[in-house]
Amino acid sequence: MVAASVSKTGIIGAIGGTSLCGPCIRYIQGFALGAQSINPSIKVFTAYVTNDFSNKAFNDPVTGTNFGQQFIGQNKPDVLFQVAGKTGNGILDAACSAGIYGIGVDVDQFLSYPNADKCIVTSAEKHLTATVEATIKAIAAGTAVAGDNLWNAANDGIGISDFHDKTSLISSDLQSKLAAALAAMKAGTPLKTCPTPCGSLATPAPSPSS
Repeated sequence: MVAASVSKTGIIGAIGGTSLCGPCIRYIQGFALGAQSINPSIKVFTAYVTNDFSNKAFNDPVTGTNFGQQFIGQNKPDVLFQVAGKTGNGILDAACSAGIYGIGVDVDQFLSYPNADKCIVTSAEKHLTATVEATIKAIAAGTAVAGDNLWNAANDGIGISDFHDKTSLISSDLQSKLAAALAAMKAGTPLKTCPTPCGSLATPAPSPSS
């Protein structure tokens, strides 16, 4: 939603670390659906740095910068979302160098990666501090349960980071829409956040060399 609202060209993009990462794909699918809810005709270009779990997927900022530069040159987005860890830091660097907006991932990257502060609008955030704190307290209290522990909007496990010095880009109408979307996710009311197939690509991702 944010990307579509701040885009002036109607062209945005998202880059994931690897096409084998289901959560990365879900991030990007949700990004596209949110953008389309604001602008149904928006163009959303997506790509993945690699089709494996090599170092390039999440731990190679230099590759991220090069891949980001190539992606920007080919697709001409004016907002770019990264879902690629440290490789994504390089993607944000490419966005800043190109003079376009960037959106971070997992944590508030305006704080965690200040090198890209000049172009970061916000980040799709996992509330890691809260989830780790809650888990430690449960272990200490003897109430922790083995197995997967799902953190989502319903238990404040996810959210959107502060806009910091980009607050002027965020209209009151957009703020209302963001709040309504988060409230709907918390309440479990119908809100399409993932298409079918969710978390997987409908067609195999092309290799980076193709």
